[in-house]
Amino acid sequence: MPSKYRNFRNIMPWILLFLEAVLIILFYFLFSGRDAHVSTISYPAFQDVNHMVIFGFGFFLTFLKRYGFSSTGFNLLIIVLGVQCSVLIEHLLGFRIHKREDEDGLKRITKAAVSMTAVVISTGAVLGKANPVQLILMAVVEIIAFHMSRWINITSLRISDSISMMHVHLFGAYFGLAVSSRFSEPSPRTEKNASTPKSDLLSMLGTLFLWVFWPSFNSVLLEKNNTKAIYNTYFALAVSAVTAFVLSLLTAKDGKFRMTDIHSAVLAGGVTVGYAADIIKYPWIAMILGLLASGIAVLGSYCLQRCLHPALKIHDASGIHFTFGLPGVLGALAQVVLSALENWTESSRLDYLVMIPIGAFCLTISVALITGFITGLIVNLKLFKTTPVSKYFEDQFYWEFPHLAVGF
Repeated sequence: MPSKYRNFRNIMPWILLFLEAVLIILFYFLFSGRDAHVSTISYPAFQDVNHMVIFGFGFFLTFLKRYGFSSTGFNLLIIVLGVQCSVLIEHLLGFRIHKREDEDGLKRITKAAVSMTAVVISTGAVLGKANPVQLILMAVVEIIAFHMSRWINITSLRISDSISMMHVHLFGAYFGLAVSSRFSEPSPRTEKNASTPKSDLLSMLGTLFLWVFWPSFNSVLLEKNNTKAIYNTYFALAVSAVTAFVLSLLTAKDGKFRMTDIHSAVLAGGVTVGYAADIIKYPWIAMILGLLASGIAVLGSYCLQRCLHPALKIHDASGIHFTFGLPGVLGALAQVVLSALENWTESSRLDYLVMIPIGAFCLTISVALITGFITGLIVNLKLFKTTPVSKYFEDQFYWEFPHLAVGF
């Protein structure tokens, strides 16, 4: 292994210590006062979101047979750093610029954990290709860009805070795809860019955790109609899971279920219904959205992976486009349609109810693509010692294996 990569890893601890020292100093100056506010979020609700982000997404990305240590370990690293950054940025944008009333600590950290979903989703696009410093830089830039996008949506377009937060799926997917387009594409013959039954099982374990806790994710930041959001989210998830099994069987050449289809499509309903979970009046609407989302996730994977992604030279390592991106687009459009139908008699407000959410949707995707593309260019500079293609999807490049097991 070239010596420059050994030196690069020796610098890593000092980079992390420097970042943590800066964060501690900033927290000292910005959060010195006592928090006298009564929390509007219960600890169990925060715990559900924390389980999703740390445990659920950590194991969700363990499908690569030689990248399990890095998938879970780096996920934890960027989340714990990113949550601290997110709290600071939310404070500066929300309280210094917009002069909003201060929030209690539990709500603050819950919003930061939800925001980090964008970063975890983006990480899936460059899984196995980006080194730890590239991931940390990507996380910091993305969380800043995401909060700036939210701030514009809230202050200029008057989008509600909960709706702007649900753009986390869209932002994470398209930011990650833009970053991924700047990395060298791995060889299609490589054996490491594959899964094993054991890695697929661990990944499905993460999917199950995400599935179980997703109703909390969609309802935790809502000020009202929390129960309705949980109710609708569960039915959307249930129908998307059933549809995933149906479509997996119908599209398989050998007439057997494919774990990759189940792994991605069972969550699509939760992503889609998140935008309108609190305004859907009847469960059958949420069920239809879950069915459509799962269909897009399964069928879209074939078209995108075989047609669009090769043409754009995008290697979507974990399929975030059809797991989070396209269902997110469907959810944003569904929220516009449902709001318009609910207020169709008020012609004076109809244009506002349609154009403003569409504007926020377009702004979110545009900011994600532009900042993601720029971030991809930056992290691939020689300064950041880009991982060679031959070391893609390889744990042993970063982690100690005393036994040096071949084919781990």
